[in-house]
Formats: sequence, C-alpha cells, structure tokens
Amino acid sequence: MMTARKIQKWLESIIKVKRIQEALENALINDSKMRYELYEYELEEHLDYWKSSMIMDKDDFVFAVTVRRNDVTMALDIAMLLIEKSEEAYINESARERLKELWKNAYSNNIKMLAPQFAKQINSGEIAFTGVKTSDTFKA
Repeated sequence: MMTARKIQKWLESIIKVKRIQEALENALINDSKMRYELYEYELEEHLDYWKSSMIMDKDDFVFAVTVRRNDVTMALDIAMLLIEKSEEAYINESARERLKELWKNAYSNNIKMLAPQFAKQINSGEIAFTGVKTSDTFKA
C-alpha cells in the first residue's frame, strides 16, 4: 500500500517529467533558445565517447539532449548535440536545424514520439541520447 508521502513523491515525479517534456518540445519543435553553457557543462565532455559509439553501432548520426534548471532564472535550460557519420558536430540551434534537415517531414512527429522517453531519462539523471540509422529509402 502506498503511503501519502509515496503518492506525493510519485505525483511530483510525473509533474517534473511533464515539465521536462514540455521544455524539450518547446526547444525542439517551437525553436526556443538553447544554452551553450549547458552544452559545455553537460555534453561536450562526452563528444569522443559518442563518436566512437556511433561508429561501433554503425549509426548514421547520434544526438543528445539535456535539460537542467537554471539556478538564477529557475527556468529549464536545454542543450543539444548532433554528430554525423562524418564526425561533424552540431551544437544547440544548429543541431536542431540539422536534425530537421535529416528528418525532413518526420521531424515534429519523431520529436513528439521521443520527448516522453527523453524526459523520463533526464528526470532520472541521465542525458537523453540516441543513435539513428537511416534507410536508403528515406535518405534525401
């Protein structure tokens, strides 16, 4: 049986995940600004690891997103990194724009599908990361 405290913690977690999801969708679909400082703080140090992961998994590209509460503004800040097979890296807005190009007509739907899972990962303290393989049928 769940105690009132456990129920409260569970509800708070659901609300936090929903806020993270909304922040992700706002940044990735509605083009809100991302924070370069957050990229430097959370994502930059993993660049080489993610490049090697992409090569090992034979992905066409990988991308990562993170969300953190800004201690000054209390808003949720977003940072994003996209790495292509060529090992070219895109950061924040340029990563978002490149992902839009890569996914063309499927971009918004893909983000809406991924955002809930990404929000859960971020809420549990992880960086949301995914590798993507594309089919020749869908390549431009």
